[in-house]
Amino acid sequence: MARVGLTTERLVRAGAELADEIGFEQVTASELARRFDVKVASLYSHVKNSQDLKTRIALFALAELADRAADAVAGRAGKDALTAFAHAYRDYGREHPGRAAAARLRLDPETAAASAGVRHAQMTRAILRGYDLAEPDQTHAVRLLGSVFHGYVSLETAGGFSHSAPDSEETWTRILDALDALLRNWPAPPTP
Repeated sequence: MARVGLTTERLVRAGAELADEIGFEQVTASELARRFDVKVASLYSHVKNSQDLKTRIALFALAELADRAADAVAGRAGKDALTAFAHAYRDYGREHPGRAAAARLRLDPETAAASAGVRHAQMTRAILRGYDLAEPDQTHAVRLLGSVFHGYVSLETAGGFSHSAPDSEETWTRILDALDALLRNWPAPPTP
């Protein structure tokens, strides 16, 4: 029987908070059980195991970030949309480093297809429509933006830019300017 007060939603939210505190890789069913002062077995009517818990945290983070990004880009286009989208990712990663790491968890294809990850790709493609990119260049650009946003936030939150000038905020602004310029002047594919 499930322990009173424990629900899957409550456990996942607490797991996401725990990920922000101790790091996503450190989250386990045992750690979460300690947080609720219950035995690990009490969690198993809500999550199968630590991997199921991590998957659920990843899905939670993807949905939370997609909602934030959608709010940020609503009514915007072009560079304004790109910048708002980028800031949503960066702000989320800085505020919730464990959740941002969770959002990058490799999901099985079926779970990924049903996740908010699809919304992230759709929003990125919607932003890229303002740059008039056709396939396969649009897919290349989606991958580029994801790499830059996630990579920059990962390095920044790990302290990778705190030891040198210029300030990371200035670099971030310059990167967004460079991405906008690149997307407006996307190179033609090489001729065979």
